[in-house]
Amino acid sequence: MTKKLLAEFIGTFWLVLGGCGTAILATGYVGISGIALAFGLSVLTMAYAIGHISGCHLNPAVTIGLWISGRFRDLKEVISYIISQVLGGSLGAWVIYIIGNGSDNFMIGSFATNGFGEFSPMGYSMISAFIIEAVLTGVFLLIIIGATDERAPKGFAPIAIGLALTLIHLISIPVTNTSVNPARSTGVALVTLFAGASTSALSQLWLFWVAPIVGAIVAGLLYRCVFEE
Repeated sequence: MTKKLLAEFIGTFWLVLGGCGTAILATGYVGISGIALAFGLSVLTMAYAIGHISGCHLNPAVTIGLWISGRFRDLKEVISYIISQVLGGSLGAWVIYIIGNGSDNFMIGSFATNGFGEFSPMGYSMISAFIIEAVLTGVFLLIIIGATDERAPKGFAPIAIGLALTLIHLISIPVTNTSVNPARSTGVALVTLFAGASTSALSQLWLFWVAPIVGAIVAGLLYRCVFEE
């Protein structure tokens, strides 16, 4: 169990460092497509590195959805996974902040936080944000469960999952800056609070927990009731 939790901690750290780090430190060089690819590559690489250890969830919504689908049996393990993911994601955000402060040109700005209304990149409403986060997380979970099913082609699951996350970011960065992962949202929100940049990310953080988890629960039930053999 300790190895599993450490794997989830490291994996979520890498997801935030790779994805949010690209968004914060390299946006001017890679653009939205590069950011989306960075998130996808972060998950893809870790899926091969730690998938055989912890399953490579890296996301509280994924862990809850897998529990609902029957892939995860122990509720205590679910809670432990979520704690490790949030801690790993938070460390990743802190490392980005420390690196950024090494340049006189660094401005914390939104720090890749997620938001709706005036804090949405394109001003999308709370309802739009909730729907897109719930729907995309749900589809993401269906892809994860389906790609890792015993009946699926072997060895290709990380590729499908990584490409799915890339596509999700291409769709939703303009809407919410893309969360579909409460641990990723929490890490960067805590840093902005500490830095005194903004409290908006923390005040809107509830949506980026509730919507992904709702989508994951629906997907878990759907796969269990409809697609499972």
